[in-house]
Amino acid sequence: MLGNCLENVKKKTPLVHSITNYVTVNDVANVLLACGASPIMSDEPDDVADITTICGGLNINIGTLNKKSIEGMLIAGAKANELGHIVLLDPVGAGASKLRSDTAIKLINTIKFDVIRGNVSEIKTLALGCGTTKGVDADAADTVTEDNLEDMVAFAKSFSQKTKAIIAITGAIDLVADSKKCYIIRNGRPEMSKITGTGCQLSGLATAYVVANPDDKTKAVAAAVCVMGLAGEIGYANLKSGEGNATLRTRIIDAIFNMDADVLNKGAKYEVQ
Repeated sequence: MLGNCLENVKKKTPLVHSITNYVTVNDVANVLLACGASPIMSDEPDDVADITTICGGLNINIGTLNKKSIEGMLIAGAKANELGHIVLLDPVGAGASKLRSDTAIKLINTIKFDVIRGNVSEIKTLALGCGTTKGVDADAADTVTEDNLEDMVAFAKSFSQKTKAIIAITGAIDLVADSKKCYIIRNGRPEMSKITGTGCQLSGLATAYVVANPDDKTKAVAAAVCVMGLAGEIGYANLKSGEGNATLRTRIIDAIFNMDADVLNKGAKYEVQ
């Protein structure tokens, strides 16, 4: 059962430093508040080491890169590693440009990450050094399906073993893997893809969950993925006539705010292989 992971976040109120993109920074902060965590945002190189020091976790998102933010990511990551803090990488759009791909690969070669979370295209870019990412969305050829599920589970476990990080591949079917086991998660709604930043929000959420549940990091990431997907289901179910993606965004955050352990335990749809 995953509900204890949710309860630990609310009890411990983890402080999460996010170096994230300016498209979704406000939503990431609001999701962290909704789940019971506390957010702080900074990408200024002269500021990030101090900010990272006072936080329990660091969420690095490469969605809107510039030279200054890249410098900040490397400084913050080094400080987090030095202090033994949780670090997550969200390689948004890796494969879409040389800068994004090179930066993501440099980060994983320089910083020890506890979690790497992205869509299939982004994770394949990191694993294989090439990809077919279109913008920040997964290419249609790169999806986890029932037909390729066994191969994708093996891929996620193998990449986890290589990087020593938990690998979270999100899409219609979500995978959360370490080198030995993989959570296969089927929560969520396709309409969530019409909202900018649900993946970015999940990365903030997952960072908070791992900080609050250090004894079982893989389970913590799986819980965060289930929370996000279940919130999408609840948010969609609560939509009224005439409401669309903007309202769904708000209802998802509300669902995370109101979710408790019982709701998560009853609504989480997963198996472990």
